[in-house]
Amino acid sequence: MQEHAGAFTNATGRDLEQGGADQPRYRRYQFGLIAPHCGRSVLEVGAGLGEFAAQFTELPGQELDRLVLTDADPGAVELLGQRFAHRPEVEARQLALGGELSLDKPVDSVIAINVLEHIEDDAGALRGLAGLVVPGGTIVLWVPGYQQLYGEFDRRVGHVRRYTPSTLADAITRAGLQVELAKPVNLLGGIAWWAAVRRGGSTSPNPRLVSIYDRFVVPVTRAVERRVRVPFGQTVLAVARVPA
Repeated sequence: MQEHAGAFTNATGRDLEQGGADQPRYRRYQFGLIAPHCGRSVLEVGAGLGEFAAQFTELPGQELDRLVLTDADPGAVELLGQRFAHRPEVEARQLALGGELSLDKPVDSVIAINVLEHIEDDAGALRGLAGLVVPGGTIVLWVPGYQQLYGEFDRRVGHVRRYTPSTLADAITRAGLQVELAKPVNLLGGIAWWAAVRRGGSTSPNPRLVSIYDRFVVPVTRAVERRVRVPFGQTVLAVARVPA
């Protein structure tokens, strides 16, 4: 179990005990974009402290039967188990992409938030995840967008790359999966990231700035993106369909 100890901190720049700045509006924004593509049983890889997963009390228009939360870091898995101990439909377990992946029963959907960019063989990782999904199920990906935004923070947390919709779609296709959606999201976040990381040289999240961003920028981002399809963003969202 001690293999991959410290993986959470290495991948996020955050400490397990301290957690990170609260971002309730950003989490709801993420959930609103991701949840509609999920089935009744869900596996999240790289679930960390369960901040996103805590929103999975139910899915839009359907009940949630099973939620499997995984992380490479055994410390994160232990905290996930404690956090969701009161929910019988949730299980926490250690899983690291690149190793052997198995489940006793496949799920309808896999979610990977800020995970794939750490993997050199991204198509291979997607093929491994597809083996955990029922035929016709989905893999929902949320990854850092655009190499122009790659900065010192990306290097420190082990990002191999940042994606565009086309490069992420290419990885999905090379994995033998069908591209259902690939688009940029969070335009204003991309501008803020460029200012803080590319121009400002920031190497770690600033809790005060994160809080300001969450309170004032995220609501504007949601309002804008409900009306127009943005051409650029801090993040690329994709949905891959496992062939039936």
